[in-house]
Amino acid sequence: MADTIRKVDYFSTLVPNTPGQTFRVLSTLVSAGVNLLACTGTPLGRRARIDVVPDDNRKFNAAARKAKLRFAPKKTGFLIQGDDRPGALADNLKRLADGRVNVTAVDGLSAGKGRWGAIVWVHPRDLRRAGRLLRAKAR
Repeated sequence: MADTIRKVDYFSTLVPNTPGQTFRVLSTLVSAGVNLLACTGTPLGRRARIDVVPDDNRKFNAAARKAKLRFAPKKTGFLIQGDDRPGALADNLKRLADGRVNVTAVDGLSAGKGRWGAIVWVHPRDLRRAGRLLRAKAR
């Protein structure tokens, strides 16, 4: 079966790089009924950046506003999901490389039960071209 690729929005916030901060942010969103497609965290010295990919931007924005969580304006990337196989991520990255699109970040993982997924970020100027190269579905 072919990979499913869709354009998604993600939002970033900075928190202190201390235990429990990611839990605090995620539990606030979960308690408001926000479903996340992905979440990544990166330490930045005494701070940490949390990126979240909500399934529903409107619900996410309302929950973040109500909880007074500050997120940077949305950015866009691509969610890739499919049947796990050797080279699954590399095949998709090759399309972008062949199209001369620079990937600014990528997170990929096995989802178990023969499935895999990844989030691929590209520069905003390359979004349209990357979407065509990946044959991404509209939101």
